[in-house]
Amino acid sequence: MNDNGKDYIQVNKALWNKWTTQHVESDFYNMEGFKAGKTSLQEIELELLRDISGLSLLHLQCHFGQDSLSLARMGAKVTGVDLSDTAIYEARKLNDELGLDARFINCDLYSLPEQLDEQFDIVFTTYGTIGWLPDLDEWAGVVDRFLKPGGKFIFAEFHPVVWMHNTEFTEIEYSYFKRAAIIEMENGSYANRQAPSKLEYISWNHSLDEPITALLDRGLRLVSFKEYPFSPYKIFDSMVEYEKGRYHIKGLEDKVPLVYSLEMIKA
Repeated sequence: MNDNGKDYIQVNKALWNKWTTQHVESDFYNMEGFKAGKTSLQEIELELLRDISGLSLLHLQCHFGQDSLSLARMGAKVTGVDLSDTAIYEARKLNDELGLDARFINCDLYSLPEQLDEQFDIVFTTYGTIGWLPDLDEWAGVVDRFLKPGGKFIFAEFHPVVWMHNTEFTEIEYSYFKRAAIIEMENGSYANRQAPSKLEYISWNHSLDEPITALLDRGLRLVSFKEYPFSPYKIFDSMVEYEKGRYHIKGLEDKVPLVYSLEMIKA
């Protein structure tokens, strides 16, 4: 339960189950191009990952598996995890269709230690993940639990400054810091604003210090922290593409950070 008495796991699972049915057919995810061999990974995480051939990799909050399978195409032995049973069904189906050997587990992130008992060379999670989680100390514990000694955590996420604004970026509507759960209704999804659905979701804003401090407190060592004045995805209507694969907010251009990344090593 969250602090408003609602079961955020069930509320958000219903949202992501519905979104998955829309996303697999959307232009945003370009399934045709992906099946033809196009990677779904972006320049930010590719720069951090480097050569992963032969390494074991755990992908947290993997959605319907495009990034997981892109990582498998790069030679990693991949396990993907997601809350949505619809997403995991689609991920397994896509894995089989492409003849890859990724494994997918359906559970909420905090219960993963009850489902899986191994460690990995890399733990990986990117873009729009931690905002669905209420407790980043527990999240960092999951990351630490599944990293081998000397293993690497790769993380790219939308900057918390982004989530302070309303969707039109005309005013600051939310606190930069974590407060009470944000409970709202969403029309369509970030991949298709015109999709015929209106669903409730529950999320939390997390300031930069939250994930970094939580990971440091678990003993991980910070190797790289970067902030970027662009997003690799057009997730708001007010975003414009100023270079191929790079979007910024019209009117704000390079004035605010839109994404940040972390590379951390387990001692």
